[in-house]
Amino acid sequence: MKLIVEVVSTNWQDDYSLKLTDYEALGIQEYWAIDYAGLGGRLHIGYPKRLTFSIYNLTDEGEYEVQRFRGSDRLLSPTFPNLSLVADQVFAARQ
Repeated sequence: MKLIVEVVSTNWQDDYSLKLTDYEALGIQEYWAIDYAGLGGRLHIGYPKRLTFSIYNLTDEGEYEVQRFRGSDRLLSPTFPNLSLVADQVFAARQ
């Protein structure tokens, strides 16, 4: 499987650690964690907490590297190189 997308829940610890570790071990190339409500901890979404779209990419060493996108940041996805969205567009869709 090339991509898994998760919407971060109130049980955000699972989304940012347990699932991340599982997906990494399974060799999932790309994992998106969409924190539309600013639920995650400081390590994951910063302080003050902000809506954050995290894209994890599997490296050649089998570990994830993360890029975090907020506000007007343009999403960068190896799976979808022609994707033309900014983080705020994704968060606005929840309303």
